[in-house]
Amino acid sequence: MTLHSDVAELLAGAGILDVDVDDAVADEHVRSSAYRRVVSVTASSRSRDRDRALVATILRDPIEMVSKGAVVALVDRIAMKVTGPAEFRQWSAELLPEIDQLKTEGNREFIRRRIHDWLFHLSIKDGHMPTPAELAKVTDWMQRRLAEESTSPAVLALLAESGNTKKTRNIAKNRAGSRKP
Repeated sequence: MTLHSDVAELLAGAGILDVDVDDAVADEHVRSSAYRRVVSVTASSRSRDRDRALVATILRDPIEMVSKGAVVALVDRIAMKVTGPAEFRQWSAELLPEIDQLKTEGNREFIRRRIHDWLFHLSIKDGHMPTPAELAKVTDWMQRRLAEESTSPAVLALLAESGNTKKTRNIAKNRAGSRKP
């Protein structure tokens, strides 16, 4: 496969007709935008059958930062759509062999951490009360997201006490204080 045929196939599969394939091949910014549109269409589909093939195709892009960004966007969108941690764990497990094809360990690790963060988030949403040790294993990004979104007084109290950054601790403390009767 060539980059041209990969981009053409992704766009056609998503029904995106207004992106010039030659422009996308020539300019990584155009291609990155096209990938994100493909990811948006794919994530909104009910079927997850093509996700692994989509990720494999995107990860063939010669610029890993472009492909990593698109895969992270897909992970984020699917995580926000699934019914719980078990569904997301199963879905993400199917992608890991493809993610392992990335040449740069840092990029592979970034996507793995994002998946771990979402599994943590989904488990809390599903009723799990994390320990400080579990909280310490998620990224500052996820801790801040939880501080901004959680409605659980116990989770907010944990973040206010044990969040990695002062900003996260303050957000959680302020939100916990505003939730008291």
